[in-house]
Amino acid sequence: MLTNRQIFLQHMGQTSPAPMLLEIVRAEGICMYGPSGVKYIDLVSGVSVSNTGHCHPHVVKAVREQTDAYMHLMVYGEMVQSPQVKYAEKLAGMLPPELNMVFFVTSGSEAVEGALKLAKRYTGRSRIISFRNAYHGSTHGALSIQGSEYYRNAFRPLLPDTFQIPFNDVDSLDIIDRKTACVVIEPVQSEAGVILPENGFLNAVRERCTETGSMLVFDEIQTGFGRTGSMFAIDKYGVVPDILMLAKALGGGMPLGAFISSSRIMSVLISDPPLGHITTFGGHPVCCAAGLASLEVIINDNLIGSVREKSELFRRELVHPLIKEVRGDGLLLAVELPDPEFVSQAVSKAPDYGIVLDYFLFRPSAFRIAPPLIITCEEIIYACSRLKKLLDSIMPNQND
Repeated sequence: MLTNRQIFLQHMGQTSPAPMLLEIVRAEGICMYGPSGVKYIDLVSGVSVSNTGHCHPHVVKAVREQTDAYMHLMVYGEMVQSPQVKYAEKLAGMLPPELNMVFFVTSGSEAVEGALKLAKRYTGRSRIISFRNAYHGSTHGALSIQGSEYYRNAFRPLLPDTFQIPFNDVDSLDIIDRKTACVVIEPVQSEAGVILPENGFLNAVRERCTETGSMLVFDEIQTGFGRTGSMFAIDKYGVVPDILMLAKALGGGMPLGAFISSSRIMSVLISDPPLGHITTFGGHPVCCAAGLASLEVIINDNLIGSVREKSELFRRELVHPLIKEVRGDGLLLAVELPDPEFVSQAVSKAPDYGIVLDYFLFRPSAFRIAPPLIITCEEIIYACSRLKKLLDSIMPNQND
């Protein structure tokens, strides 16, 4: 009889020649468990998805109650469904007044696709500006604005009239002109290895977009819901976009995305043609119920209030001869090592030490730490001790 790992390799579409192949049968809190009961501390959160941890009781309760009531009813936007309405109202109440209309979709990539269409439809323009080493997803339009030629080139031709410029380079903003439909930017570049904006760069982008009548689109798919120490990065940096994209933690562990704008801008998708953007499962009621419950946990348990302290604790604990730098914002951290080969070894061997790490797409010399926000200080200290033992195991012998 074939094992689950063998079936996985035979019948599941693969994304890389070397998948992690870590079989998980249960997850709770900050931990995941294998078939034999072995425990792994999740220092990735499914790439910034499980901000309130795995299977939080409040989220599980909301999911169960919603499945008892109803699941899928109709394509998005046709029927009034309480979980969608309540969640949209809650999000709009937390965001700047200009961001008052939510369009729910199923993923971050679809949020990007919807936002690009909305910007082009509203402005009547075609040019899209994004940034080098930015990641916005793998669907066709999202891939077109991704900041890495290595990942784009095999799928050309892609969307025309797209351009990538350097992040944190104010002089490059001159390319934004009156032909530009939108500028898509991560307030913190995640897959680049957690690169923060410097010297008022986000404000400069906002000013240039306002000057040229271009839409400013913020990708907060990884940074949203407390990851950087504020509910959203727009709260921290004080820059309001025309369109905001959310996903990952938005669903509380369920698949959910959204693009959010003003009712004035969003209204262009209603007519000429109608159904300007449509999705069958976007805003699935179970996903919206889970997402709203997760957001309630973040607020009611004040998880954001301790993010800064926990971030500093990681930085204090992660001192090791192989660690060149711990860089980041809140609980989105990049641990820089001297060579990509060390990163490869660290990520692949991490489960042997009871932890789960992950790569960055565009920063091979660093690995990611982005644990659930519920992680305690005691758990951080223990996880860092395991991580340092892991690094000991891959450190070259000084006598060799």
